[in-house]
Amino acid sequence: MARAGLTPEKLTLAGAELADEVGFDQVTVTALARRFDVKVASLYSHLKNSQELKTRIALLALEELADRAAEALAGRSGKEALTAFADVYRDYAHRHPGRYAAARLRLDPQTAAAGAGVRHAQMTRAILRGYDLAEPEQTHAVRLLGSVFHGYVSLELSGGFSHSAPDSQESWVRALDALDALLRNWPAP
Repeated sequence: MARAGLTPEKLTLAGAELADEVGFDQVTVTALARRFDVKVASLYSHLKNSQELKTRIALLALEELADRAAEALAGRSGKEALTAFADVYRDYAHRHPGRYAAARLRLDPQTAAAGAGVRHAQMTRAILRGYDLAEPEQTHAVRLLGSVFHGYVSLELSGGFSHSAPDSQESWVRALDALDALLRNWPAP
């Protein structure tokens, strides 16, 4: 029998909070059971296993990111849209490091297609339309943006920029300036 008050949604949210506290890699059904002071077996009426829990957290994180990005992009184009989009990802990673790590989880194609990953791709491509990039160059640019955003944030979260000047915010702004200049002057194939 399911414990009163526990639902897959409540467990997913608690798992996301746990991920932010201890790291996404440390999230398991066992750790979640300890959080609710219940036996592990009682959670299996809501979740199949730790992998399902991690997938649910990843989908939650992708939805949260997509919602924030959509709000930030409204009415913006060009560099302003690029900066707003990038800042949403960076801010989310700092506020929710475990959820951000979850958003990087490789999902099976069917799950990914049903989730917010499609919205992220659509928003990125909408930003790039402001730079007048056609395929396949647009796909190359999507990959570049993802690499720069994720790489920068990963280095920053691991403390890679904490011991040198200028500060990481200044470098972030300069990196976005450079991306904007590159996208406006995209090299011919």
